[in-house]
Amino acid sequence: MDGNGRWAKSRYHSRIWGHIRGASVVSEIVEEADDLGLNALTLYAFSSENWSRPILEVTTLFNILKKFLKRERTRILRNDIRFKVIGDLKGLPRDTLALIHNLEEETKNAQGLKLTFAFGYSGKNEIVTAVNKFIAANPGKEISEEDLESNLYYPDAGNVDLLIRTGGDQRVSNFLLWQIAYSEFFFTQTKWPDFTDDEFRGILYQVSGRERRFGNVSAPLSYEANVKAAIDNKERVISHEL
Repeated sequence: MDGNGRWAKSRYHSRIWGHIRGASVVSEIVEEADDLGLNALTLYAFSSENWSRPILEVTTLFNILKKFLKRERTRILRNDIRFKVIGDLKGLPRDTLALIHNLEEETKNAQGLKLTFAFGYSGKNEIVTAVNKFIAANPGKEISEEDLESNLYYPDAGNVDLLIRTGGDQRVSNFLLWQIAYSEFFFTQTKWPDFTDDEFRGILYQVSGRERRFGNVSAPLSYEANVKAAIDNKERVISHEL
């Protein structure tokens, strides 16, 4: 969700004003994702590198997260959304941590949208943490891809189908590095405070037309489709030989 600060500066306001405006967009996009029936939505709210920002800006981001949790709690519960925060949360105030843990507990059995906030998050650190967690529980055992995935912060969210970055920059910035291995990317010039549910829906529609081959020559088929394709190909070969 990039571009808050630049959006504010272009209007001769402080960066903080951009973050406040961007927070209202979060609510709109979460609602749209839920209405569209998406399985999961992960929002990169605060990276581990963001700790180096001015203390006033960091504190403002903390307050925005706290207000979001209070404001959206009822809607999250009503819409059966499963809420989760991933990352290093040690620097968060105790009252905010309590709000997070309470909402995670209240929604742990929810069957709707899996809504995740990445806060104090680093993709590299998530992978290192997963490996160390596995080693501690399985000394001397070689780790597999499946083992690593099961030890990530939130395995239930699954891998990423589509990564959208607002604000014009074309990089992933240490976000869900393992989970985006076969993700589609979409970079938009729109800064986050100007990002709308219409643009979000339009991007989903546009990307849904892409062919995702996952390393194959063409899009992978189901087992049944593969069998049928093999039979059809065999019949064409026989016909050609005759």
